[in-house]
Formats: sequence, structure tokens, C-alpha cells
Amino acid sequence: MTKPSLPELLHAAVAAVGGTERPGQVTMAETVAEAIDDGSHLLVQAGTGTGKSLGYLVPALAHGERVVVATATLALQRQLVERDLPRTVAALHPLLRRRPEFAMLKGRSNYLCLHRLHEGVPQEEEEGLFDQFEAAAPSSKLGRDLLRLRDWADETESGDRDNLTPGVSDRAWAQVSVSSRECLGATRCAYGQECFAEMARERAKLAEVVVTNHALLAIDAIEGAPVLPQHEVLIVDEAHELVSRVTGVATGELTPGQVNRAVRRAAKLVDEKVADQLQTAAEGFERLMELALPGRLEEVPEDLGYALMALRDAARTVISALGSTRDKSVQDEDAVRKQALASVETVHDVAERITNGSEYDVVWYERHDRFGASLRVAPMSVSGLLREKLFTDRSVILTSATLKLGGDFNGVGASLGLPPEGTQGDDLPVWKGVDVGSPFDYRRQGILYVAQHLARPARDGARGDMLDELTELIEAAGGRTLGLFSSMRGAQAAAEELRGRLDMPILLQGEETLGELIKNFAADEETCLFGTLSLWQGVDVPGPSCQLVVMDKIPFPRPDDPLMSARQKAVDEAGGNGFMAVAATHAALLMAQGAGRLVRASGDRGVVAVLDPRLATARYGSYLRASLPDFWYTTDRNQVRRSLAAIDAAAKEKGAQDA
Repeated sequence: MTKPSLPELLHAAVAAVGGTERPGQVTMAETVAEAIDDGSHLLVQAGTGTGKSLGYLVPALAHGERVVVATATLALQRQLVERDLPRTVAALHPLLRRRPEFAMLKGRSNYLCLHRLHEGVPQEEEEGLFDQFEAAAPSSKLGRDLLRLRDWADETESGDRDNLTPGVSDRAWAQVSVSSRECLGATRCAYGQECFAEMARERAKLAEVVVTNHALLAIDAIEGAPVLPQHEVLIVDEAHELVSRVTGVATGELTPGQVNRAVRRAAKLVDEKVADQLQTAAEGFERLMELALPGRLEEVPEDLGYALMALRDAARTVISALGSTRDKSVQDEDAVRKQALASVETVHDVAERITNGSEYDVVWYERHDRFGASLRVAPMSVSGLLREKLFTDRSVILTSATLKLGGDFNGVGASLGLPPEGTQGDDLPVWKGVDVGSPFDYRRQGILYVAQHLARPARDGARGDMLDELTELIEAAGGRTLGLFSSMRGAQAAAEELRGRLDMPILLQGEETLGELIKNFAADEETCLFGTLSLWQGVDVPGPSCQLVVMDKIPFPRPDDPLMSARQKAVDEAGGNGFMAVAATHAALLMAQGAGRLVRASGDRGVVAVLDPRLATARYGSYLRASLPDFWYTTDRNQVRRSLAAIDAAAKEKGAQDA
């Protein structure tokens, strides 16, 4: 029997998921297959509605080697494991004459820990463990969550937190889960044979396709201890998120609360003198943190340097002592010791990292109204790390609806550690970028309107003219508005003001869970939804409920963002354009994602309105506009109001006919 062709396989898969074959999807599948076959790397931009999951799954399954698929969002992980993979595997089975296995794998703390559940949680103040179910009042929210977790533990097959619906609070989950550092290890744990995290790892070892998240991919790359099984192909979906997720995993933090917790956990297991040394160092650190002012520390101040060295040295002494003492009077000593060790090691590692003072790290203070001050350290750039750890020994496919910024892939490529496209040289990863387009006719389906007549936004200044413009646009659209704001303060101020002006429901992020807000927004066409960062990327509401997407201003990073400003300065000092490489790239990515909320289906019509004249007037405006879908462009405010009114009237007429 001849080997089935890629078009045959794709056709079978698309039919199985009830989709429509798109030219862009066919192009994507062919280029992915080529990259896998010759071991090269590919950046592929595939617009909304292309069907990109099948565009990479079909050639990956046809190749027959193990593939890891890493995604950023829970929604896409679920779609892959519960819908796309089962149907695709079933459809390809007769043609491939094999049935590829697939599995989901996440970090350990995502799985229920049976040891924690049955033996209790190491207690902070006294020796031994306490039963968290006894300690929490059954009538409290925590108590109800814990009782539900205990019942769920008897019926779940995966132990995966994301399969628990409705979910529970982070506080409740922390009582029944462990980090990889706190885990006793399968051989030393009484529940090792039944461990959900271990079972997930075993399933992954046997699977041809392993679905994971960006965070676990980053841990696998950074920490050197492999958590993912060996694989020949890596596919990174939602790849525009990868740099920020890897940065998050590579960021260290120290807070007085965290250090004091480490002291309490270790004190009952080491002698008094050793514990006192850590206690004294913790008190010195806490006194300094009370005076900490937010901002970057270009050099670690002398007093902070001494405090961190004291913490590092005391933590090292405690770690040695924890390894050599035993105390049989402590109930379930191994679990108590492991949790204490994990806490103290984290303190030691972050204190040592900041003390060592790498030129590649950025150190800063943050101050939070509720949680107080924290000291943070993050890599200046993760591009070198990604080039070294990601693009060796395997073919890497990176895909997203937004990878091509300002007209090419080099901006995103550089952030991933890739040289400019087409560059030849020893040890340089070979890659190419392909834009397979979108099935949507953006010029006919959408308008990009820039409110050029408005005043240029001043930082934290009141924007009365912007609120007037927003009010008029929403009235013309008949509601149906997703408001994307560059700050939570801006979203709150606009919601408060417009609730007084408009007789339409205005939902605000933070007043309800995100899922609930999006559901309510989609259910009522007059409703508007205002919010910040997660709405720029996470909303998928096709149809007449979302026909106006408004951005209050270009979402540049805050000038006082220590990491972004440090990255910008480093590019400038190296002779590049830091503003374009960092701030404009950040804004372009978010704006491309935000504009992508408008057209989610072939029948969608609407307007993306940017209430920031700089998009039309500033030199970088053309770069940002080139990063957006190819909508019809205007700065004519009367034209856009007429268009919105016409779109609103058409939607109402269709609604009346459907009723």
C-alpha cells in the first residue's frame, strides 16, 4: 500500500472535525512538513479561522516521530486534547495504519497530591502536620472547597486541577498540591504508585504527541533536569506569548513573608543556633524592605548586598543542617523536611543570584498595596537562552495569528534568539517565516479608525475628549463594544463615567470571573465589556455582540517598568533602536492581538477604533498599523459613526428575522 499523501491526510482530518479546508491551512501543513523533514525551524503566521491546529497536527502525526505541542492557554490545551487530537487520530488511523497515542503533561503543582490530601499539610507554627480538613470550618469557603476536593479525589482519573469544575481558590489548592521541590519522590512516598503527576509522566513517555504549556517547556529548558520526554519535533502554538512565559519562569523573587515562612519551617528541624542565624538575617532583610522604594536597582546598594549575603550564608547553613539531622518526634518527618528544604533553597538561590550580580540580570523593588514590598530579579533577555536551549537537536515550529510585526518576522525572531531571516553561519539556527494569510476579507469586514482629532494622551492625565468620543462611538454601535484599556485605572474610570452617561450594561473586568464576564457579554448585544491585559488576547465572541473594539491608547510598556526600560536601554547601548525593538514591538503585538478580537467568523463586521492620534501622526504609527489586520483605514469620525450605525441596524434587522 502506498503511503498516503499529505493532502489526503489533511482532507480526512478536516472532515472528521467538521471543518472546511482552507488554502492557508494547506500551505501551512506543507511548510510544516518540509521543516520537520529537513530539521529546520519555521515561524508561521496563521490568521484566525485558518484551522492552524490541524495545519501542524496532521504533518506532525504523519511524520511518526514524537512531537511536543506547547500552548499558552488552557482553552487551547483542552481543544487539542478533548476535540482535535481524538478526532484527527481516529480519521488518520485507517490511512496511517497506526493509532498515535497522545497525552497531556503539566507541572507537578497542577496535580492533586495524595500524600498532602491524606497525611495533611506541614504546619507552620508547631511540629508535625495538621489535618487541613479539620482545621478549616466546614461552613467557610475554604472548608467547602477542601471537602469538595476530598470527594473529587475519589472520582478523578487525572487529578488535574483544570478538570475540576467549578474550580477552587488558590489557597484551597495549595493545601492539596506540592511543587516539584516539595515532592518526596515516587520511591519514598507512600502514595507513589497512585501519584497523578507520576502517572501523567508515564503516559507522556508512551505518547507520540505530548501536549503541555509554555511554563513547563520553559522549566524543561532552563532548569536542566528534563521533565518532558525526548522528542524530535517541538510545536509552539500561541508563540507570541512564549518570551513573556519564559521570562516569568526565569524570574526570582524575595519577600519578607516568604523568608519568614522559610525560617518557621526550618526552625523545628535544626538546632537553635542555626535557626537563629537565619532568623537574624530575615529580620535584617525585612527592615530594609520596609524602606524599599519601587524601581530598578542598577547596582545593588551596599546595605542590601550585606543583607542578601547574610540570608544566603544562613540559608546555606540551614540546608546543610537539614540534610544531617533526624527528629523522630516530628510526625511524617520526610514531608515536613522536604517542605522546609524547598522554602530555604528558594531563599538561598535568589539571594545568591542577586549577590552574584550578573550583567544579564535586572534587579528591582516592587511595592504592592496589599502584599508589601518584594525584591525581584529577571533576565535582561531570554533570547540567548532560547537560542541555546530551544533550537538545538530538534525541529521547532512556532505559530500564532500575530508573529509578523511591521511587515516581517525579524522582530519576533530576534526576541526568540534567531538571527535575521536568511542569515547563514556556523551554529546559527536555520529558519524561515511564512504568512499563510487568513480566510477573512479584512478590508470588507472591518474598518480601522484612528481618532486623529483627539489630544495626545498624557501619562495618567484625565482624557475628557477620549471619553466623549468613546460615548459617541458606543451609542452609534448600539452597545456591542469591547473596550481594551492600557491600564486597569483607565478601564475603571471609563466604566464609572459611561455608566452615568449610557443606558446600556457596562461590564468591568474584576467585578466577576473572566469566563462569566465573556459569557454575559456574548449573551446580550447591548452589553459592553471593559478591561485590560487578558481581554486583549482572551476574548472569542463571534457575531453581533462584538462589533466595536476600542483601544484607549497605544499600549506601550509603562516608562517605569524596570524590566522593559532596562531591555530598551541595553538595545540602545548596543547601537540599536531600543524604543522600536522593545516598546514598539510590545505595543504592536498587543494591538495585533486586540484588533484580532473583532473578526472571528466570516460573517463578522465591525470597527476597531484607536483613540490615540499617535497611530496616525507619529513616525512609528506606520509600523504599528502594518502589524494589524488589513482593515479599511480612516480618520474620518463622521464616516465611522455612519458605518457603525449601519452595522447596528443590519444586526438588529437580522436579529428580528431570526426571532
